[in-house]
Amino acid sequence: MSAPVERRSNPTAWAAFWCALAGLLLMPIPLFIGLILGGGLSIVAAVLAVIALLKGLARSGKGIAPVVFAGIFIALTWAGISVGGGTIW
Repeated sequence: MSAPVERRSNPTAWAAFWCALAGLLLMPIPLFIGLILGGGLSIVAAVLAVIALLKGLARSGKGIAPVVFAGIFIALTWAGISVGGGTIW
């Protein structure tokens, strides 16, 4: 029998990545729709990213890359919202 294969992916990190990417893409929609959709998804992604980061650090850094990209997308979404993204035409 072969030894069990160690799982390298971090599903919580990938969930944070996809939520953050969706938030970034939905943020520019005008009339507060982008603010609600993009901002809400970025908050969910931030919570998932913290959980994934703690899980990844407990597994000696496995699966941290999607968390880093999720953090970048979250920062870009919040920066876009702060300059009026999702609220003005």
